[in-house]
Amino acid sequence: MTRLALQLLAALLLAFPAAAPAWAHQQKTTITNVSHNSRTGMVEVIHFVPLHDAEHALKSQGVAAPDIVGDIESRRAFVRYLAERFVLESGGAPVALTLLGSEIDGGNLVIYLEGPSPGPGADVRLGSQLLTDIWARQENRVNIGSGGERQTLIFRAGDRPQTAPLR
Repeated sequence: MTRLALQLLAALLLAFPAAAPAWAHQQKTTITNVSHNSRTGMVEVIHFVPLHDAEHALKSQGVAAPDIVGDIESRRAFVRYLAERFVLESGGAPVALTLLGSEIDGGNLVIYLEGPSPGPGADVRLGSQLLTDIWARQENRVNIGSGGERQTLIFRAGDRPQTAPLR
């Protein structure tokens, strides 16, 4: 490639940064934050999923042309997919999570959920198999707690749920 062609390509990339997610590769990592909110008495769950990976998951589920940014039905389909692959239990029973909403933040789909909290310090059972049905090398990090009191659980394909105290 000539120097002029490289400069033109660089100028195009700088001029259209919003198009960058379309060129992105699968990240193969999700992050979930789980914490007790002492003001509301609720457990808060926030999932950060790379957009490209989320849309790829929907394609594997048979959605012909997923568009999580522009189509609310695609977003809802992904939330249903997520609900089947994320476990939060307390006292041997699932914690009923309510969807509060979702948004696009940079290259991530961010999903906000909450449910009744068993209280700070209570043991919860967590599992995350998001996207592991698509990529064997998928890694899902679940952070429990906030601030300096945070524990991170890492889940890969086939991993069983783990128990940790809610913070």
